[in-house]
Amino acid sequence: MENAVPDSVLSVNPLARWRDYLALCKPTIVALIVFTAVVGMFLSTPGMVPWDALLFGTLGIGLAAASAAAVNHIVDQHIDSIMSRTRSRPLPRGNLSPAAATRFAFTLGLLSMLILVFFVNVLTAVLTLVSLIGYGFIYSMYLKRATPQNIVIGGAAGAAPPVLGWVAVTNQLDPVALLLFLIIFAWTPPHFWALAIYRRKDYANAEIPMLPVTHGVEFTRLHILLYTVVLFIVTMLPYVMYMSGPMYLCGAVALGGGFLYYAIRMQRDHSDRLALAAFNYSIIYLMALFAFLLVDHYMPALLPLLD
Repeated sequence: MENAVPDSVLSVNPLARWRDYLALCKPTIVALIVFTAVVGMFLSTPGMVPWDALLFGTLGIGLAAASAAAVNHIVDQHIDSIMSRTRSRPLPRGNLSPAAATRFAFTLGLLSMLILVFFVNVLTAVLTLVSLIGYGFIYSMYLKRATPQNIVIGGAAGAAPPVLGWVAVTNQLDPVALLLFLIIFAWTPPHFWALAIYRRKDYANAEIPMLPVTHGVEFTRLHILLYTVVLFIVTMLPYVMYMSGPMYLCGAVALGGGFLYYAIRMQRDHSDRLALAAFNYSIIYLMALFAFLLVDHYMPALLPLLD
């Protein structure tokens, strides 16, 4: 690629292209991952999260997520050069070489494991490594190109962060933590399929078998609705199982109603603009839902202070 920067230049002064390295980390996505992980930490204990688990757990999980994102850039560089949404990324533009990106991804992953093993616990490190491999390698290298159910199967890796946060504090897997996993697992297909509808021509040009490409947009819209119904039901479980209280329930119902509104409306309104609006709402939805979980968790302790 004619715009590629020689490895020798990159190795001498990697900080000169810090914006490109930051872009490899997909900071917006990593921020959402870290947020759900931190909420998992706070939900795991009735009191304050120990500072070391909070600091090093957040840092380790965040670095692992950034490493997986960088691996995804490396694996998808050819696809990214074809798709209009991604052709301005550092590797397609030649701002970074694949070798430099690989070193960067490996360094982030190694730092993540060292932090989690020595400053958090081994179980968190193992589960984080499994999640990193699941997204960075199994999904990016195989599932994404193998089946239109790629995002459903690969969604397990993306649903892990709140569980990782929980384990970082407790050093054990708790069935209650798996409710948080289920929420993100059920949220991922309608979230991503809305974007896939909007960008279906890009995926078709790149020969990626996303559901709108292989089964059509109408079929995908129906499945967005079905998964949104499943998501609505799953988000009721924290209240049903006494993990959360009435405040969370009200928030989950309101937010879920908004998601259902988009999913139902998409059955009649077939505009790409609505699909993009549904995708954007899904991001706000997840952040707000986990915020309700967090506030509801500490509400009993806050109420006496408000009297």
